Amino acid sequence: MSIIEDIKTQGTDNLVSIAEQFALQGEVTSVQAFGSGNINDTFLVTTNSLENHNFVLQRINKQVFRQPQLIMHNMCIFTEHIRKRLEQKPLNRRWEVPRVLLTKDTQDHWQDVDGSFWRAISFIAGSQSFDTMGDRSQAPEVGYALGMFHNLISDLPPAKLADTLEGFHITPRYLQHYNEVLPKTIVKKTPEVNYCLQFVSDRQLFANTLEDAKAAGKLPLRLMHGDPKINNVMFDTATGLAVSVIDLDTVKPGLVHYDIGDCLRSGCNPVGEETENWESVTFDTETCQGILQGYLSVAKAFMTENDYAYIYDAIRLIAFELGLRFFADYLAGNVYFKVKHSEHNLARALVQFALTKSIESQETAIRAIIQDVK
Repeated sequence: MSIIEDIKTQGTDNLVSIAEQFALQGEVTSVQAFGSGNINDTFLVTTNSLENHNFVLQRINKQVFRQPQLIMHNMCIFTEHIRKRLEQKPLNRRWEVPRVLLTKDTQDHWQDVDGSFWRAISFIAGSQSFDTMGDRSQAPEVGYALGMFHNLISDLPPAKLADTLEGFHITPRYLQHYNEVLPKTIVKKTPEVNYCLQFVSDRQLFANTLEDAKAAGKLPLRLMHGDPKINNVMFDTATGLAVSVIDLDTVKPGLVHYDIGDCLRSGCNPVGEETENWESVTFDTETCQGILQGYLSVAKAFMTENDYAYIYDAIRLIAFELGLRFFADYLAGNVYFKVKHSEHNLARALVQFALTKSIESQETAIRAIIQDVK
């Protein structure tokens, strides 16, 4: 169901009444569909309050997040941690973290009669996001944003946060799921499907690289964002500088390498994830260099020699992992990601596999960039 259809189903009056649960100041004047997320339903609420004129209302997808209370538990802990960090050591530039807004009953969420799980978070005013890198000059800012986010939670013990999505960003598990789905599905063996089948088959062993490094003690467990793609970085509309990282549902214990890889995967694909011309997809190494420079400008404090050694593997692995997830969902009948048509997830998989291939073909150059920015 599209978000527009969802508004019709929910009814504008109903959405307003839900928004009013969180509107502690002023009256709600409008609720509109907002953003381009693939998982939750997101709305921008406008009120007549001068102080909190806008806020973001979201219905958490309980098919994906089985325990949404854990998301709110995590979000309250790490946003408070970051707030205290910034209070003790203020930055010399604008940086904001979305705040959890409480209901009139001082709860961090609200459930309607249908059991839907709703939450509200503050709106980052005077900011915008982009689905693709508009200009390579943005690259260092994208890297800075992720590095700053990691830096601000680097001293928060991972054990304090719950695992909101068990198995999320653990590539061998996605491969296991794919191998379970494959024998149960009957799909037309088009050239595109055959290409994807062969592509995954050729990379089965590679899927374990980061998890093996974690098991061997080479990569430590830290807190990660989980979904730091470019459209989750907010830019100040006046200065053009990064001011926030949003979409915080998947912040959890994990490897920061999954974040680094995901940020580069989305930022270094000039034509974007939704292009229909998948054969034109390439990995832009100049953008890669800019993102890594920005990231390390604030992340060097906690990076180890092993961390640097696995950056290339992370870049390659995450593009492959997302392609694998899209393709497995296509084979399973499009049950996880929202789709606009039946072949949408296949098209998305082809984009990520083309990106993976481009990364592989430029391994020497990418490794040289990593050495250069250390």
